[in-house]
Amino acid sequence: MKHRLFTIASRSRGRKQSSPLASRSFSRLSSQSDRPSFGIAFDIDGVVLLGHIPVGGSPRALRRLYDDSGELKIPFVFLTNGGGFSESKRAQDLGQLLGVDILPSQVILGHTPFKQLVNRFEDKLVVAVGKGEPAAVMSEYDIWTTSLGLQINVLSIDEYTSYFDAIDPLATYKRWTTKTDIDQNITSNETAKRKIAVQTERVQAAFVVGDSVDWSRDIQVLCDILRTGGLPGKETGNQPHLFFANDDLEYQATFPAERLGMGAFRIALEAIYNRIHPIPLAYTSYRKPNPFVYGNAETVNLDVENTTNSGIRCFKTLYMIGDNPKIDIRGAQQAGDPWFSILTRTGVFKGKDNHSEFPADLVVDTVEDAVDFILRKECGS
Repeated sequence: MKHRLFTIASRSRGRKQSSPLASRSFSRLSSQSDRPSFGIAFDIDGVVLLGHIPVGGSPRALRRLYDDSGELKIPFVFLTNGGGFSESKRAQDLGQLLGVDILPSQVILGHTPFKQLVNRFEDKLVVAVGKGEPAAVMSEYDIWTTSLGLQINVLSIDEYTSYFDAIDPLATYKRWTTKTDIDQNITSNETAKRKIAVQTERVQAAFVVGDSVDWSRDIQVLCDILRTGGLPGKETGNQPHLFFANDDLEYQATFPAERLGMGAFRIALEAIYNRIHPIPLAYTSYRKPNPFVYGNAETVNLDVENTTNSGIRCFKTLYMIGDNPKIDIRGAQQAGDPWFSILTRTGVFKGKDNHSEFPADLVVDTVEDAVDFILRKECGS
């Protein structure tokens, strides 16, 4: 979600320059001359889906971006603060829910920018936090570490916690169990070595990949990691790096009222950490509305591995379709040209008029209305 909104024809903005946006996602477009001069970025939650349910005519809207044979004719990406699963898995799930063929390169999640940190944390112990498959996500980004001659994949906080007895004082009171993602083929001897390695090696970074499932445990363990220099139960040390995939306070799910998001978890962690540690918590958050995310969206789409389409396509307009004025629309405003923001009423925003603080370039009821406007404007259809 991002950008500014306003009603149709309420103003016209000058275009400063075109923005390069090309990728393997768009390699199926037939030829350079046939490729359109615009692209689209869709938020997911509250725009095309509510939970796992399509909303606002999204399947019909997306099918209009393909030709009769199922080939992509209008370039688009999904740009969301959500995450917890790899881009490839999310693309597969979206394709099944929406009835179209989605490539992993068309999915930009909140944690996708973490790919750029791979070299920085090579050969380091890293902990991944959040719902879904956070360790698998980071492992897919090729972050790994070696200790005691044993390769250790980036650890989920579930697995990491399992190597420290009684680190979670409330564990015995919890009625659910957590999946530790430990390879079932590992022998007991290897497991013992793994435990020793984890208990003696400092965590260099923690990545909050998705929404925390167990706030009390995750806040406790993260505080242990962060204030001890990466080795719980030991003396204090320099804080390891901490990264958040997004900072959304709330988001729209299937429940009528907004749900607390990763930003709420960050606020809770920061408030507690700052009360028990003399030095304030330091962290980095990669998410909308940060203009970096929009720049990253363009970078991700510039797929140099694509050899079928030579040259960089410069789009005159990039449309952002979102449901959150404070995130999607605001982000588009900060990114500037060539972004054009469209605000839907199917998610966080439900107002009759434009948002007063972060007005979009256009307000519509649904994503289908948004796509209809874009195609009529750009293609006359």
